[in-house]
Amino acid sequence: MYDIGRTIITIGFIIIIIGIIVSIGSKLGLGKLPGDIVIKKGNFTFFFPVITSIVLSIILTVILNIIRKFF
Repeated sequence: MYDIGRTIITIGFIIIIIGIIVSIGSKLGLGKLPGDIVIKKGNFTFFFPVITSIVLSIILTVILNIIRKFF
């Protein structure tokens, strides 16, 4: 049961961190970075956040590696 509790706490911590990143990131322009693809034609809009995905991947990798060291 100890391992299950630790896993649930870790997942909760990760969700909190993702929420903070999304909240702060939207204020800093995350999602509107140079390199993000936006195509608008009439009533159709296609959005593919290439650079935003790379930045979030790097940030989450660093955070998860820090968490892994403590658990």
